Amino acid sequence: MSAPSFPAASAAVRPVIAIHGGAGTLSRGQISPEQAEAYHAALHGILEAGQQILAAGGTALDAVCLAVKLLEDCPLFNAGHGAVFTSRETHELDAAVMDGATLAAGAVAGVCRVRNPVEAARAVMVRGQHVLMAGEGAEAVAREAGLAAVSPDYFSTEARRQQLHAARARHAGAVLDHDGAAALAGRPLDEDRKMGTVGAVALDARGHLAAATSTGGMTNKQPGRIGDSPLIGSGTYADDRTAAVSCTGHGESFIRVSAAHDVCARMAYGGATLQDATQAVVHQALPAIAGTGGLIAVDRTGSVSLCFNTEGMYRGHARVGERPQTAIFRDEPLV
Repeated sequence: MSAPSFPAASAAVRPVIAIHGGAGTLSRGQISPEQAEAYHAALHGILEAGQQILAAGGTALDAVCLAVKLLEDCPLFNAGHGAVFTSRETHELDAAVMDGATLAAGAVAGVCRVRNPVEAARAVMVRGQHVLMAGEGAEAVAREAGLAAVSPDYFSTEARRQQLHAARARHAGAVLDHDGAAALAGRPLDEDRKMGTVGAVALDARGHLAAATSTGGMTNKQPGRIGDSPLIGSGTYADDRTAAVSCTGHGESFIRVSAAHDVCARMAYGGATLQDATQAVVHQALPAIAGTGGLIAVDRTGSVSLCFNTEGMYRGHARVGERPQTAIFRDEPLV
């Protein structure tokens, strides 16, 4: 069988990075101007860090891994520090990375002692023996790679603990990030709320693509549940021939339609543009099975799509040489 054929790198490529901090968001009536500003400031700072790597000639893989690491370190988002709790009041974190230049990929699931799961996912990829490692096996790879380890309570915040207790009190089952905040506020739970995942996609100056995704999962989820984020082709995918994609939403739905790979397949086999492919997946394939959420994507020409079917998605992008732009709600312009 012949090796895959990849497009030659282009000297005319303008590097770009895009990130997301989860789809759904708090409703306009429930988010304060101060909260919104905090999200915008966090997204801007993270975009600038990724943008600097690309401006210095760094790789798309380096840029997305740094961006997701910074998202994991920010308690505003449900990944790393600030991750939600399982029904047993524990944390189980998932992450994945993929290099579009080689189709190399690495992912971890159910880790609880690796400070930055995205770094563990990259360590799995670099090791090369496997693509997806779970639990203690993933923790062992992280230790062998010399990655920072933490006590599981490092990921805990009081706000997330209160969300878990509120969800339990309302017999809500597993809920998605700000659904937990809704329970805490005594409001009816709504599945169209923030879905706690973070991610990044990038195109570098050599014309190479990469994607990375990380999540703390669902508040009050059953221990052992794994969503789409660490599954290559479902929540994360990158291929230099088409696009890099990172998803956020109700993971079971994204798994069932292989959402991230479906975007690339529509482009590769059907000739769809990035915008047409992402729109079809987010507004047709997912709703057909009651799937909610969104995705970010960048193609080999530098086109960017920030597409979602919820009230909003924490999102932004930055091209080298331009000011980063971010937005939260559906009808909100990038600022």
